[in-house]
Amino acid sequence: MSTRALFQSLQLGPYKLAHRVMMAPLTRMRASRPGNLPNAMNASYYAQRSSPGGLIIAEASQVIPSGQGAPCTPGIHSSDQVAGWKLVTEAVHAKGGLIFLQLWHVGRISHRSHQPDGGLPIAPSAIAPSGQVLTADFQRAPFETPRAIETHEIPGLIEGYRQAARNAQQAGFDGVEIHCANGYLLEQFLQSRTNQRTDQYGGSIENRARLPLEVTRAVCEVWGADRVGIRLSPFGVANDSGEADPMPLYSHVIGELDKLGLAYLHLIEPRASGAGQREVDHKDVPSAIELFRPSWHGVMVGAGNFVGENAAQAIEKGHADAIAFGRYFISNPDLPERLRVGAELTPYNRATFYGGGQEGYLDYPVMQSK
Repeated sequence: MSTRALFQSLQLGPYKLAHRVMMAPLTRMRASRPGNLPNAMNASYYAQRSSPGGLIIAEASQVIPSGQGAPCTPGIHSSDQVAGWKLVTEAVHAKGGLIFLQLWHVGRISHRSHQPDGGLPIAPSAIAPSGQVLTADFQRAPFETPRAIETHEIPGLIEGYRQAARNAQQAGFDGVEIHCANGYLLEQFLQSRTNQRTDQYGGSIENRARLPLEVTRAVCEVWGADRVGIRLSPFGVANDSGEADPMPLYSHVIGELDKLGLAYLHLIEPRASGAGQREVDHKDVPSAIELFRPSWHGVMVGAGNFVGENAAQAIEKGHADAIAFGRYFISNPDLPERLRVGAELTPYNRATFYGGGQEGYLDYPVMQSK
């Protein structure tokens, strides 16, 4: 089957993309310490994966120090981090590419070793996730029971997102994506299993959606809505997430987001939930992009276990306007061109996904020109 549909141009906010193959946000744990600083190696990595008129969504970056949940993940809350990210954006722009930054707070998916005060991570409610966390020294440890954020602290949290959005502008990004997926803080507020609050941020669907919507509006005030995207995982189970009946919750959230005129909505397909940690292909699960396409009037981006043919098919059927590729963009720096000509894809090495140096990061080959 042809992948031609992936190589039609696309208007995304003020930008005209040359193709519809996006690079998904991918945590790689290669920021410099101390300071969680983007560095020259990161700039080389993103430059390798840039293409004229192509969009990269850079890896999740904590908006405030307490938002960190893994070692060596970059932030966007200090002047040194802004300077580090400038290396990245300039390298991508030199290749003719566009780059958005994903704004992140992990909430309860953290550990006291990542917290600036050595205290407990924050969350909507004091409910511990199952599983294990990577501590600051790359050791596995059980998740701790988080501290429920106080109502009076929430305006400061929203301000953290707003300032991070400003910092992303200073760093030279073309836009930002709000991370509201995969069991992290904003999704924790959305879902009833992690949000048992009794204030205006808990209880009803409208109340649980309040914080993600307030954060989105704050970020739009900085950037303009047409340079802001948001990522959701309505049927996901990553990081001990999941809503018993996702349709009422996410129908409300997507309906409210649709009113804002965002650059795009980015949905993770449930078949790929948790794919960052292991190989998964969940069976007999719905398609998020198919279910919510009728509710969304802007650009729809799909992600999760897509390859060339099913990606093109999703666009041809109108379910999505663009596809974000993750793991195969790690191992194929020239992925758009490989998909365009139907070339074989280099397999990825999961052992080198997180942490380390250039191996599995800068050493994947590009196609040899004939």
